Order: sequence, then structure tokens, then C-alpha cells
Amino acid sequence: MFKRGLPLLIALAAAVLPVCAQRKPVLPQIDLPHPYYFREMYLPQLTSGPSSVAWSPDSKEVVYSMAGSLWRQKIDSTEAQQITGGAGYDYQPDWSPDGKSVIYVSYQKDAMELWLLDLDSGKSQQLTSGGAVNLEPRWSPGGKRIVFVSTFYNKRFHVFRADVNDGKLEKVARLTGETKSDLPRYYYSQFDTEISPVWTRDGQEILFVSNRGHIHGTGGFWRMRAEPGAEAREIHYEETNWKARPDFSPDGSRMVYSSYLGGQWHQLWVMPANGGDAFPISYGEWDETNARWSPDGRTIASISNQYGNTALRFRTIPGGRTWDPAISGGMHLGPYGRVAIHVTRGGLAAFARISVVDREGRFYGPEDAWIHADDGYDRSESPFEAHYFYPHQKGGCTVLVPAGQITVEVMQGFGSRPLQKTVEVPEGKTVRTEFSIVPLDDSQGKDRRLWIGGDLHVHMNYGGVYRNDPSRLLDQEEAEGLEVANNLIVNKEQRFPDIAYNTPQLNTISDRDVLLVHGQEFHTSYWGIEGC
Repeated sequence: MFKRGLPLLIALAAAVLPVCAQRKPVLPQIDLPHPYYFREMYLPQLTSGPSSVAWSPDSKEVVYSMAGSLWRQKIDSTEAQQITGGAGYDYQPDWSPDGKSVIYVSYQKDAMELWLLDLDSGKSQQLTSGGAVNLEPRWSPGGKRIVFVSTFYNKRFHVFRADVNDGKLEKVARLTGETKSDLPRYYYSQFDTEISPVWTRDGQEILFVSNRGHIHGTGGFWRMRAEPGAEAREIHYEETNWKARPDFSPDGSRMVYSSYLGGQWHQLWVMPANGGDAFPISYGEWDETNARWSPDGRTIASISNQYGNTALRFRTIPGGRTWDPAISGGMHLGPYGRVAIHVTRGGLAAFARISVVDREGRFYGPEDAWIHADDGYDRSESPFEAHYFYPHQKGGCTVLVPAGQITVEVMQGFGSRPLQKTVEVPEGKTVRTEFSIVPLDDSQGKDRRLWIGGDLHVHMNYGGVYRNDPSRLLDQEEAEGLEVANNLIVNKEQRFPDIAYNTPQLNTISDRDVLLVHGQEFHTSYWGIEGC
């Protein structure tokens, strides 16, 4: 019989649940192996903080995606203005050179399509259709064309070019071909992929990232004329794990990009536009990604997870002074209210997994929440996969939501019954909801159970956009009703994100109810046999 407090962790038998036939993966139209990699490391994700950013032509404002909408903010102001809202989740904006519009990606109706927002009218119109995954749109310097990534051709990532005329895409052309490689790619497709395109400043060429000629990862930096079938040339190789997203300096002489070269986290590097020696311009044990150079050349904007969640960061160049602009207030589209969520178990405040959605199935969370999502869902039940968060404090939180019908779901693992309430939230008001978690079977008492809840295969920091630590992982463990978690230290290409926590002992943050241990899952023989 397993009991708490044993000095050694004993694995529990995993509960196997029946899989509903209607449950399918998110964006199944992408035909690539190991969807975890591109889904967690490349596709835009719903976050409460900023996730991508672009500059206005005059370098006085930025537009960024946050909480599934686009926001506009002056760099000398703390007030952000919501500029998109609707049924989907909006990502990856790029401001047109004439300053009149923003092109962006919207995830809805089981696809990611390109949309165009007119800043004067506030109206958006759809540019692409057909149900593909379209990503990373970038305006040409002249503002007449765009390049973007699409799975339209054979469900794999390739670079496309299109003319933008009167709010419509014309002369859409695939710039990169499709090549099947003979290399033994263990985790990646036999077919080459191309991602993260950007125009050179003269508008004649594009730069992109591709795994052509490489076994592991997303590959190196390639340049080619922006014409279908043009020959591409590799100008630099280092593995960047889907997150390089290069951007040229305004004078076209250099590029800034993200790389983990020599470390465990992605930092910002600068390299000559035609390749050469790279130089780091940021340093730290966190990620700096999605860098964009301001049109006046004075500032680089990026997304940082130094403090765990995503945040907008500015960096002067030259000089390197950094600051995170405050977002102390915001102008929302439409009326809003709040729902206060209180969670207890046995009369005491408790952690739990929480999901909050409106009548259309769109998710909302606290402004500081780390938003997570399922990998599959039943399309007949919901228009999106389930999103959820763990409150930072035991006992719940308060969430800003659109006025109207709101559904709150609360659960704490498989040992208790999921709870759900639907409430009507008036404009400008706060509605209180209370949830009391009760174990499914507590007839024999907690200390006499023949099992405990655990997860023996956890990666604290591997993909995604957050910077996790043992303290927060322990809270997440408790919220999922787990009493044991085994964080497996793993290498992804040359990265070992959690190697600093390696120890054969229990993590010292463990308590009598929730235990955390670190194991190994190395994808190389140099570090020995993998195991728990």
C-alpha cells in the first residue's frame, strides 16, 4: 500500500481514458511529424501578455498581439488600445509602410487566415481562404507586396508572395519549391520546410529559415530573389529551434534574430546581412524573441519572458538600454465586466485548472495568467481547443470578460468531479462565483487510498513561451491534483533547458503533500541511458 511521506517516490499506475472518436488534433491540416514541435515552438499561441510586435512607420507606436486581440500603443504611453476583436484569436501583426493598415493572422474556423485591418475605419477583411495555416505576413518595403508562410501547398510550411491591391491578394505565388531530403531526420519531415520570411530593404530579395541540407531542427538562414523558382543560397547556419525570426536593420546592413547559441535560452544576436560573425546584444537566463527593428534604427522591440510571463521589451541600439513599457490601462472594444472566481477544497483555498469562455467559445483569463491549451478537441462541442490557466494565488482570481453570458469550468485532476457554472455578467459589474472541489471517492479517507496521482513525464521548460521554475511547477502540480511530478531534463538539439536543476534528491521546494523530482530524458548517448 502506497503512503505519503515515503522517502522514495513510487510510480502510480496511469489511468487510461477512452478517446472520443470525434476528438481530433488542433490544425490537422499540417502534414508534419511530431506536432508538438511546430505547435509549441512555432505556431502563435494564446497568451495574456504580448506575443509579437511591429512598429509604426514613424517609430512612435507599436502594434502587438495580446490575449487574442491586436493592441496599439504609443511608446511613451502606458495606455493600450484594442484594435481587433471578434470570434477568433489574432496574432502576428505587421504595420504597412504607408501607416494605413495592419496585416495579421486570425485563428478561427479551424484555420489560420490572413486579414487586413484598416486603421481609420477599424474594419478588417479576410485576405486568404481555403482552410490552410497562413503565418508570419511581412510587408515589402514599398508596401505593395507581402511574403508569408503557408501550408496551402501539400500541407507543409513554404514561403509565398502576393500583391496587395485594394484590400485583396493578387498574383499569389509560391517562392520556395518542395524538396524531399535523403537525410535521416528523426524528428522532422523528409521534406524541407521554409519559415520566417522577411524582405531585404531594397525589396528585391527575401531572407528565410530552412532545414535544407540539415538533419536536426529548423535549419539555417537562406537568401533568394523574391521570384518563384529563384536559387536560394545559405548565408549562415546555426540551430535556432523555430524562433530565429530575423529582421533587417533599416539601412539593410545587419539583421537581428534570436538564438540560443552557447546557452539554454534564446537571446538577441546581430549579424551582417549577408552572413558572417554574429554578436549577442542581450544576455540572460530567459528568452528574448520576435525582435523587430524600429524604422528609425534606434530601438529594437522584442518579447521577453524574463519574469515568467511574456512582456514587451525595448532595447536601444547602440547602447543596449532596456525597458519594459507599462501597460497600466487599456481601451477595450465593447462593454466589459468581471467574474470573481473562488475555489476551495475541504473549506480551504485551493489551486485548480480554470477555463473561462464567452457565449462564442472564446477564452479569457487574468491579465497575468499563463494560458495553456489542449492538443485536440471535438469540433461538435466547441469552435476551439480548450484553453485554461492556473491562478497565481490559491483560492482563485478575477477575470475581465465581455458583458454577457460567461461559462466558468474548474477541475483539479481526475480524482475530483469537474465543476461548471454559467453566469450573466452585466457591464461594469463583478459577478462572484464559488466552487468547492470534492473528491470522487473519499469514503475511505485520503490516507488509506491505494493510489496517488502523478505525472512521470513533465518538461518544465522545453517549448512554449513561458519561463517556468520549480515553485510555479509545484503550484501547477497541485492544481492538476498531482502528488508526484517527475520533471525530465531533456536536450532539444543543443539545448538542455533545465540542466541547472539536475539532482538525484527531491527538489527542496517539495512539501508533505506535493513532491517534485528531476529525472532525465536525454536524446543523446553522451549523457547515459534515458530514464526516470
